[in-house]
Amino acid sequence: MQKEKVIVVGAGLGGIALAIALLQKGFQVEIYEQAPALGEIGAGIQVSPNACRVLTSLGAFDEVKALSASPTEYRFRLFENGETLQTIPLGDNFLGRHGFPYLTIHRADLHRALTNRLMSIAPDAMRLNAKAIRFEETHDGVSVEFEGGHTAKGDLLVGADGIKSIVRKQVLGSTSATYTGDQAWRVMVDAKLLPEAYRPKTVDIWVGPGRHAVIYPLRGGEIINFVGLVEDETWEDESWAAKRPWDDLKNDFHGWSDEIQAILEVANRDECYRWALNIRQPMKGWKTQRAVLLGDSAHATLPYMAQGAAMALEDAVVLARALELPRPLAERLDVYEAARFDRTSKVVLESTANRTLFHLPSAEQLREAFRARNVGAERNAWLYSYDATTTPLDAAQTELAG
Repeated sequence: MQKEKVIVVGAGLGGIALAIALLQKGFQVEIYEQAPALGEIGAGIQVSPNACRVLTSLGAFDEVKALSASPTEYRFRLFENGETLQTIPLGDNFLGRHGFPYLTIHRADLHRALTNRLMSIAPDAMRLNAKAIRFEETHDGVSVEFEGGHTAKGDLLVGADGIKSIVRKQVLGSTSATYTGDQAWRVMVDAKLLPEAYRPKTVDIWVGPGRHAVIYPLRGGEIINFVGLVEDETWEDESWAAKRPWDDLKNDFHGWSDEIQAILEVANRDECYRWALNIRQPMKGWKTQRAVLLGDSAHATLPYMAQGAAMALEDAVVLARALELPRPLAERLDVYEAARFDRTSKVVLESTANRTLFHLPSAEQLREAFRARNVGAERNAWLYSYDATTTPLDAAQTELAG
C-alpha cells in the first residue's frame, strides 16, 4: 500500500527533521519554507542526549558532532563573583550514562547538517519563498494555499512553522502568544579575544536578580556564545534580527562579575541583538482531520531548560513512527499527540519555573534555592534518558508489535 503524501510547512529544525524521518520510512514529502533562502540565524543551541538519539536515527549525528563543542560540565554561578552554586557533570559522565554526549553547537550549523542530510535523500523536496496563507481539508486530502496563488495538495499537512504558526491558527483558533516580560540578548565572541581563564569549557548559567546569562563554547571552543535574559516590561520586539545598542547590553549586566564584563567588552558592538520571549500555556488539540502541529507551533517554550529544539526533534521522530501504524489517519494523529503532550507540557512548565529560580532577588536566596535543588538526578531520570525512536506510543501499538 502506498504511503501518504505529507506537506510540511516550515523548514526549521523540526520541519527538516520530520521530512528526513518520513522519507526514510517511504512517505512522499514536500517541505515549504517562506524564506527565499535556507539558513538559520540565531545563537548557540544545546544538544542533549535525547536530541542526539534523534540525530543519529536521522543520519545527521556525525556531522553535528564534528561541528560542536563538548562541554565538561554544567555550572550554575552567582552573578556578582562567579561562585559555583551547583554543578552537573557532562562529558564522559553523560556518554557513559546515556550512550550519547552533551553538545553545544551554533544553530546555523545544526540546521545546515540537517539540511545536508535532507538534500542527500531528496534534493527536490524543498520549496523556498513559499509563504503559507491557509489550508482546506476534505475527506480525501488537504490543500495549502501560498502567497502568489500556488497550491500544494497532499494527504496530511504538518505545521512546523513556529510560534507565529499559520497552521496553528486554523487548528486551534486564535490563541495568541503571551509576552513573558523577558528579553533575550545574543552575542558571540571570538574566544581568542578573551584571557584563557575566561574561555569556558563548560555550560555556565549565571543567575542574579531579575536576569541571568548563559555562556558556553561553540565550534570546538573557537567561539563563545553569550545569551543574556533580562526582565523588561517595556519592549516587545520579537525579531531575532533586531539590533540594540551595546551600551544597553552593558548596562543590563552592570555590577556582574569580571568574567561577564570581559566577554561584553570584546563583543562586536554592531552585532548585539535582543528579542522578546513569548510563550503559550500547554493546550491540547494539536490536530484536525488532516493537519497536525509540531515543535513551537504546538508547544512554544522558554529556553530555560535548553530543550525547545530537542522537543521539536523528538516530535518529528514520534510523528513519523505514529504515521506508520496500520490505522486511520485520525487515530494515528491521536497517538502522536498522546505520546507527546505530557512530556512537552512538562518542559514548558519547568522552563517557566526556572525563570523564577534564576532571577531570585538576592545572592542568599539564590544560594538557598540551589542548595535545595537536585536537578541533575531528576533530569537524568526523565529528560535525557528519553528515546523518541523506541518509546512506546500506546498500548495498541505494543499489542501489534507483540
